[in-house]
Amino acid sequence: MFNTPLKRLALAAVGLAFALQAQAAPTQVTYLLPAPPSLPAFAPWIIAKEKGYYQAEDLDLTFIAAKGGVDVAKQIGAGNALVGGAIGDTPIIVRPNGIPVRTVAVLGGGGVTMIATNARANIHNIQDLKGKTLTVMSYSDTTYYALLASLRKAGLNKDDVNIQAAGPAGVWQLFSASKAEAMAGVPDWVVNAEDAGLQYQLIPREQVFESMAQAILASDDAIEHHPEVVRGVVQATLRGLKDIVDDPKAAAATFARAVPAYAGKEASLEKTLRLYVDYVYAGQPVPGRIDPARLDAVRKFYVSEGIVPRESPLDELYSNRFIDTQTAAK
Repeated sequence: MFNTPLKRLALAAVGLAFALQAQAAPTQVTYLLPAPPSLPAFAPWIIAKEKGYYQAEDLDLTFIAAKGGVDVAKQIGAGNALVGGAIGDTPIIVRPNGIPVRTVAVLGGGGVTMIATNARANIHNIQDLKGKTLTVMSYSDTTYYALLASLRKAGLNKDDVNIQAAGPAGVWQLFSASKAEAMAGVPDWVVNAEDAGLQYQLIPREQVFESMAQAILASDDAIEHHPEVVRGVVQATLRGLKDIVDDPKAAAATFARAVPAYAGKEASLEKTLRLYVDYVYAGQPVPGRIDPARLDAVRKFYVSEGIVPRESPLDELYSNRFIDTQTAAK
């Protein structure tokens, strides 16, 4: 008789403990990346996870590789994931096809696509690429579309060059083996080719189509019904980005700790991250914020050159509500 209240109290305490444990469990989130997550291109995300930034937002991210940025957008639009990574241009390409995704953060003021050439190929501008072989990761990755836009900007089209989709490893391996005179891709692959012994040159930035940096995409449904997930992913990833900008050397060490395959390669990693800091992450007054004017210019160019069939309304392509934490919390 005397034990009954104690038993009830004990049971209540156990029940409360289980309830608190369940409440404390982080939200499981699948985050789609356009290529394997072990690539230094995804350092902001990997560092954010390694340093517990997602956990601080009550999120537990699992990274899964898709087949390029357009595929990421398609999978998100189909409801297979709430969020994922691509290039800021991607909604311009997929939205006219009814794929309901938006850019919710862009990681830098520069474009992520670089066009590197073999220094021995005597290629100094986009026009010199005519008749040459170029590698890209895939025909569904947004760097491919940025290459097409660069060619069109110079008065060329895809039939004037031989573009080979070679995958995330082959894109730089064929280039470094001199089986292609040029490559369109991210800074990681430029450094990979250099580490393999290739002397390269970069096509001047002003000749490369001013596409956008890497971005976080979310579905319309996620933005409306799961804003806390989108906000948490954006804020944590931007903390990872800040770590790289503030100290590329320390960021390289963190990345190598998270991806053991890079242990002992920290110097090369630092070189890659510094390319990102100088060419991609720079030039953005508010980290993560999408510039509507720039997005509009990219949209108009894609449509005028026939890369996409029609313009989607600009406000359907992006949302900055998750950049300002006070706004995002509403």
